Amino acid sequence: MKLTLKIWRQKDNKSKGELKTYPIDGVEGDMSFLEMLDVLNEGLINKGEEPVVFDHDCREGICGSCSLQINGEPHGPDRLVTTCQLHMRMFNDGDTIVIEPFRAKAFPVIKDLVVDRSAFDRIQQAGGYISVNTSGNTIDANTIPVNKHDADESFNAATCIGCGACVAACKNASAMLFTSAKVSQFALLPQGRIEATERVLNMVAQMDKEGFGNCSNTGACEIECPKGISLENIARMNREYLSASLKG
Repeated sequence: MKLTLKIWRQKDNKSKGELKTYPIDGVEGDMSFLEMLDVLNEGLINKGEEPVVFDHDCREGICGSCSLQINGEPHGPDRLVTTCQLHMRMFNDGDTIVIEPFRAKAFPVIKDLVVDRSAFDRIQQAGGYISVNTSGNTIDANTIPVNKHDADESFNAATCIGCGACVAACKNASAMLFTSAKVSQFALLPQGRIEATERVLNMVAQMDKEGFGNCSNTGACEIECPKGISLENIARMNREYLSASLKG
């Protein structure tokens, strides 16, 4: 395939960025999106030009670092995949592909397509932990029965990889889906009830402090989430927050 790439180039957070056009040839349908960018960068390096900076790590859909806005969609046109799992067969010969970083005030651009998502880390640090000793004592494992439905829902919430697609998809740049997933994975289990009150209050307060917007209620976050995190988690977090607020 021959493609035209329009890629956001920005030297640093204080510099003005712009879309630059790069033609690319020889793209195979079985290539991943990141492999295609590797080919582009190899060509740029061979020509003595500065390669495009983009974030990646595992390339297995686990780490969440490969967060790109592709033709206006977080992680591109496929569903339930990260950018590293997006294959070029989703595009056609001659297509123009616009590639940008995730856009949010709380995700400042570091360089080119890389953004600083440490705001997510600070939200988790505000309350995403438990004090119960879970060091693997098999005797204790059977002393607190956990409803199967609750266990499954907790596990589903815990699959959130913190990529930030929910923020990039939301017109208000809301982090409600991310924060609610981190609240839910503990709120649904008895081990998480000890810090439940302070957890939701502290994590929501930190979320607001970081500059994320409020939930837009459009549901774009769930649609674009590569792990399919449910909006039910936001409703659960709202209930947890109301209960915690009433407790004072």
